[in-house]
Amino acid sequence: MGFKLGSSQTPALNKGQVESKLSFKKDNSSVPGTPVLRKELEGGILGESNNDGSIFISNKLIPGSPEETHVIMHEMVHQTDMKVGKLAYSDNHLKWNGETYNRQDGMIEYEGQWMPEGSKDFPWEKMPWE
Repeated sequence: MGFKLGSSQTPALNKGQVESKLSFKKDNSSVPGTPVLRKELEGGILGESNNDGSIFISNKLIPGSPEETHVIMHEMVHQTDMKVGKLAYSDNHLKWNGETYNRQDGMIEYEGQWMPEGSKDFPWEKMPWE
């Protein structure tokens, strides 16, 4: 037995509001194709980009705030870099543009120095708008 999806391209109307067939959950900080999960993050960390394609954001961020938007945008850049092969990491290493850097206890060895993860001195932490 076959299954046919609706083919209508017109948006649905509900009480005067246009509803999309796409679900961009307005009640949380969702990004289509990238789960954004709120949780307690240690040490003042506001966001984490994960190898599984998800993003963790601090539950201390105010939903819908400019700071929350900034953190999600920052982590989405990391997600994009991982998807195109520019950035990869494991528990012990970080790879950026083909260069491998040691990683241990929240620190990364970069140019002969151990620096904390998330340092703005790392090229992978520099954002286009910053």
